[in-house]
Amino acid sequence: MQSETRTIPGTDVRLPVLGFGGAPIGNLYRQVPEQEAIDAVEAAWEGGVRYFDTAPHYGLGLSERRLGQALAGQDRDSYVLSTKVGRLLRPNPSPNGKDSEGFDVPDDLTRVRDYSRDGVLRSIEESLQRLGTDRIDVVYIHDPDDYWTEALNGAAPTLSALKDEGVIGAWGAGMNQSEMLARFVTETDIDVVMLAGRYTLLEQGAAQELLPACLEREVGVVNVGVFNSGLLSKDRPARDATYNYQPAPQELLDRANLLADICESHGTTLPAAALNFPYQHPSVTSVVLGMRTPEQVKQNLDLASQEVPDALWADLRHRGLIT
Repeated sequence: MQSETRTIPGTDVRLPVLGFGGAPIGNLYRQVPEQEAIDAVEAAWEGGVRYFDTAPHYGLGLSERRLGQALAGQDRDSYVLSTKVGRLLRPNPSPNGKDSEGFDVPDDLTRVRDYSRDGVLRSIEESLQRLGTDRIDVVYIHDPDDYWTEALNGAAPTLSALKDEGVIGAWGAGMNQSEMLARFVTETDIDVVMLAGRYTLLEQGAAQELLPACLEREVGVVNVGVFNSGLLSKDRPARDATYNYQPAPQELLDRANLLADICESHGTTLPAAALNFPYQHPSVTSVVLGMRTPEQVKQNLDLASQEVPDALWADLRHRGLIT
């Protein structure tokens, strides 16, 4: 699977169907030793992964710096790189010692939301410096939930112009909700959306409006959060499994266990099915998985190589568990 690519409609960007998500190597939730983070990227490369996604938000720039360091020796034309705009990193006037947004890093910097034209241009320039590269292939507007007007009037036309000028290959928006992404699809000339957690084996809310709109308007979909932040990541959900980064409610634990039962009856596992499920929709271009260690990379690559029988999807549809 790693070598397969799909073109983002309307662009020249050929996106590998499996990508490396860089949030964990930005010390998401806990510290990752520098060498372990570099080794994780190198293990992904050795396993055939050629799409790498990051953002300034991830570890206050740490993820971008580590990813750039790990990829420094590779031919720039041989892989696809994406990052995001919307959060500028600036000196923190009142640090408390540790970042307050989920990353185990010092808070000597702070995030300043800026979806304006100037903010987008500055963000890209600063990301290029942290990544140590001369170009970014795909740029996403990051989490503009409370900044729709600014993103629509500032970031969107700016990125569209950069694409037309050949500075970037494609642009999109990345969010944890599908409703506003659907508005981007119908109200702008967006190329691709990064959809987090809303089209998974457990829930398919994006299939109502967003995914049909992407098909109709020829917009690519990069699906992330396919394990719903942990609930679908093991053969059997742990009792303390998380969903949307919070303790999973019993109702969803029961549903995940039912899904696990059905997967087992078809000779596969819950995480293998969770990883393969998004590809069942024709709008999905790629799936990106957050990876922290070489062991986690190997586990994900093993999951991606497993064949999931078509009979499973038919059974789940018959039971009303997927749409």
